[in-house]
Amino acid sequence: MTPFSYRVATSTTEALAAAPDSSERFLGGGTNLVDLLRQNVEQADALVDVSRLPASIDETEDGGLWVGAAVRNTALAADPRIGARYPMLSRALLSGASAQIRNMATVGGNLLQRTRCAYFYDVPGARCNKRVSGAGCDAIGGFTRYHAILGASEQCAATHPSDMCVALMALDTVVHLDDGNEKRRLPLSEFYRLPGNTPHFETELRTGELVTGIQIPSCRAAVNSTYRKVRDRSSYAFALVSVAAAMRVENGVIADIRLALGGVAPRPWRAAKAEAALAGRAPSQEAFRNAADAELADARALGGNAFKIPLARSTIAAVLGELAGDAA
Repeated sequence: MTPFSYRVATSTTEALAAAPDSSERFLGGGTNLVDLLRQNVEQADALVDVSRLPASIDETEDGGLWVGAAVRNTALAADPRIGARYPMLSRALLSGASAQIRNMATVGGNLLQRTRCAYFYDVPGARCNKRVSGAGCDAIGGFTRYHAILGASEQCAATHPSDMCVALMALDTVVHLDDGNEKRRLPLSEFYRLPGNTPHFETELRTGELVTGIQIPSCRAAVNSTYRKVRDRSSYAFALVSVAAAMRVENGVIADIRLALGGVAPRPWRAAKAEAALAGRAPSQEAFRNAADAELADARALGGNAFKIPLARSTIAAVLGELAGDAA
């Protein structure tokens, strides 16, 4: 057993007064971090419990919503404003993990859960650049069914596991950060990093910095939105491919399209090429398939995950077809 200290913070000021250094960690619901600590994948000398920080969901001036980092996933999914304005987000949250984990997991913790694969957990049996920089990656040439087809590198091909973050990526969500000296706002698209040669750095979070909440902008298209998750079993499984999409059609053409993918990349993947291909076009299955092809043109399979490319293509087209029907 590795000894560690534990303290509870009841305010952001109190949490930041005991801001973790490299050997300390903030603890939310613990559904990912505690698991990693138990399996010796991660280590910490001290835990600062921030799960008791104020948890609220509030209106913003632009008609969007502010969500505190300590809000539980279950509470966010059940909020009627989320269901009415951002149905893709509610559906994504309810697709994640189990009810028990959703009851514990926090929004801030969900944002920061580790991008991981089976080799990441295999201590000390497997080499993993995320655990030990420069150690190598046993997933390359190994079992790759669940690995990335977009955004991977020779150093890492693990996929980001969150469902919630895929919907938040499509919604142009902004992450609020505070280290006690400086408050920052980062679009979610800039918050996550691709692995490149430094897969152990997954986000732009600085040492001692706390996620205080997220801001979801107003989005007319999001009223007509959905989330579809394709997985090996119907519950408690990571996505093979998932799609978060929103569409607004005016005068017979697509006036606003939001599209993000999960299960295919080391971070929630904004499908910008597909969005560009669809903007101003009349909705049709041909347009949807062409947009999916544009997004997946750079996809690279690792052998065991080659099926993900046609699966992603068909799922994108099916989801967009569903939304086009609802828009009509």
